[in-house]
Amino acid sequence: MSGTESDAVQALREVEEELDTRWQESTIAPSLDRISVLADLLGSPQHAYPVLHVGGTNGKSSTVRMIDALLGRIGLRTGRFTSPHLQTVTERIALDGAPISPERYVEVYRDIEPYISMVDGQGEIRMTKFEVLAGMAFAAFADAPVEAAVIEVGLGGGWDATNVVDGRVSVVTPIALDHVEYLGSDILGIANEKAGIIKPGSTAVLAAQSPEVTRVLLERCIEVDASVARENEEFGVLDRTVAVGGQLLRLQGLGGVYEDVFLPLHGAHQARNAAIALASVEAFFGAGRERMLDIDVIREGFAEVRSPGRLEPVRAAPTVLVDAAHNPHGAAALRAAITSEFAFDRLVAVVSVLGDKDAAGILTELGAVADHLVITQNTSPRALPAETLGEMAIALFGEAKVTVKPALGEALETAMRMSGETDDPDEPAAGRGVVVTGSVITAGEARHFFGKEPG
Repeated sequence: MSGTESDAVQALREVEEELDTRWQESTIAPSLDRISVLADLLGSPQHAYPVLHVGGTNGKSSTVRMIDALLGRIGLRTGRFTSPHLQTVTERIALDGAPISPERYVEVYRDIEPYISMVDGQGEIRMTKFEVLAGMAFAAFADAPVEAAVIEVGLGGGWDATNVVDGRVSVVTPIALDHVEYLGSDILGIANEKAGIIKPGSTAVLAAQSPEVTRVLLERCIEVDASVARENEEFGVLDRTVAVGGQLLRLQGLGGVYEDVFLPLHGAHQARNAAIALASVEAFFGAGRERMLDIDVIREGFAEVRSPGRLEPVRAAPTVLVDAAHNPHGAAALRAAITSEFAFDRLVAVVSVLGDKDAAGILTELGAVADHLVITQNTSPRALPAETLGEMAIALFGEAKVTVKPALGEALETAMRMSGETDDPDEPAAGRGVVVTGSVITAGEARHFFGKEPG
């Protein structure tokens, strides 16, 4: 590492240490007051460019990355804000599809730091870390400047710090129970909170939901006079075929049918995300009936999509997949994708879950597809202890199907070895697999273990 790189990394570490003195994303202060004051002090940078605002429960990050890739291929300079990150915080703020450099991250923070201090001094609660990161993204995008920003909601919707943007397109991915300690266990209440990102006069692109959730979203659209595009009504997946390295899609867009679209991601849920992303980009450009976007550009954009930590292959022989599923809905999508698109003779799951998640629901989904579970613990202070998660797994599946290895590295080595255990020495290695999942943090640490660069 050169001296310059070392200086940048050190400066980034110092900024992160400062930000870590603030309330973290596991501690929520539901209010737009602080971020609104910061935005005003900065000159409302979030209004300097059109925004596609993406909320929901599952699929947000992948959908954001697809939208970003399509807009970039069409020729726009883009900004992308996502959360949480897998490996390094700079992933959260991206320009033209790539994370900003550590130097730029530090520079943006130092530029707005005096204004953050002013907001801190105005109330009992200092700005949270997520609020600061959102403010940094808004400022970085305005300074670039970008021609479009794709903003992922952090938590909830109406009171999420990102909701000071005025989204031209408001996207709501599938809604399910998650973060119940903050959002509650009432799915209609959760839907109402997430519907808060739908702004007056915007176009709302809505994933297929349960009837009662759909009703809540449509009522919000009527209230604010938003146009509506609904999955399986105005747009959707017409056909999908499993292909080497991903899937081949036939998508119904708002402007027509897009044939032979290759998506280098696995799973029916990613095909749905692709349909949502396409409709969002069409809505952004005002495409409609008989007004399709250039199909070759759309094909090129989707072919370039990468979504790290989403059923991502990180090793071969045995195949090791990393997936950031962190709730039962995500784990169910993972199980369905593995069942339909991979032919494993033996699959071992490495699992670490955060303590505030539905661990039993996640384990139940994984146990339906994995031959063995290696229970471990990521480095987050919120991680469920491996022993506790292991006891839960044993109660569900019995001791013979569960191994507990608290250290993630040892768990991964154990799983790779166990995946190859067979009574048939001639069994091909291609039939052996490992999936690492249970948390975004688990996925990020596994990517680091296998030497994958942040993306």
